[in-house]
Amino acid sequence: MATSLLTLLDDVASILDDVAAMTKIATKKTAGVLGDDLALNAQQVTGVKAERELPVVWAVAKGSAFNKVILVPVALAISAVAPWLITPLLMLGGLYLCFEGVEKLSHKYLHPQEADAEKKRFLKLLPTKKSILLN
Repeated sequence: MATSLLTLLDDVASILDDVAAMTKIATKKTAGVLGDDLALNAQQVTGVKAERELPVVWAVAKGSAFNKVILVPVALAISAVAPWLITPLLMLGGLYLCFEGVEKLSHKYLHPQEADAEKKRFLKLLPTKKSILLN
């Protein structure tokens, strides 16, 4: 009787060890997805009026939570059902990011007047150093 109880406890401990190892691997794989919005910090909201700062952060948090509700389960399902599909999807995502970068650079160099006008509009929205010191 005692040996069967010890065997059972050994089996349970072995299963828990396997679960811990799988959790560690899953955490490593999803850390990039879960931490993608940590870059939004005080430096990125600099220049925004105080009454607008929290709504900006809240809007980013809502969008991030919504994306995670969709992206994490889909990523886990793809990983479980069709793991061979992960590499091509990542390559497509990288290709899209390259397209966005080229588009941004080409817009800057092929349409400099529009880029300057956009920069001036943005700078007009920012408070001046004098107004920041007075507040």
